[in-house]
Amino acid sequence: LREDITEDVRENTFNIQAAGRNLLSLVSDVLDFSELESGKMELVEEPYNLTSTINDVINMAIAQKGSKKLELIVDCDAKIPYTLLGDEQKIRRVILSFVNNAIKFTEAGCITLVFSARKEEYGVNLSVKVKDTGIGMEEENLEKLFSSFNQVDTKRNRQEGGIGIGLAISKRIISKMGGFISVKSTFGKGSEFQFVIPQKV
Repeated sequence: LREDITEDVRENTFNIQAAGRNLLSLVSDVLDFSELESGKMELVEEPYNLTSTINDVINMAIAQKGSKKLELIVDCDAKIPYTLLGDEQKIRRVILSFVNNAIKFTEAGCITLVFSARKEEYGVNLSVKVKDTGIGMEEENLEKLFSSFNQVDTKRNRQEGGIGIGLAISKRIISKMGGFISVKSTFGKGSEFQFVIPQKV
């Protein structure tokens, strides 16, 4: 892609790069799923800076949204402690899963990421919300979302390259961290995914 190539070759190379990223994501999902199924997934507790995590997520989201006319908005509470203790890689993975789904099902409008924290004796309860202005879902489909290999819109997911285990993995990771996931959605207006987890400071 850094070479001086024709537009056709450049477009094909971009498609190969995107397909490679999709494949990597699917392989990661399957590996994580098998670790969770066998009870071998371990949480790593390390100091991390949430600002860096947000930067990574936004950079990946910008790459994924491509030419879609989407505005990405970050609303981050300035009172969140500078350094938290937790498994940053898995937290980032869950946020990305939420953001990727939001981009997948939103053609235009905005995706908002809201980060906040509430003080507790052990540290903080970290809350992360991802809201979109996408197609939304019927209420009866909300329960299916976190079932393994279950897709609300199979045809759409196949087009976008998903296999329906991203949210199931996210729910189990968050549960393992002692937190919970919730979702609200209005058909035709958008969805809101949220997780809350305890983090040491």
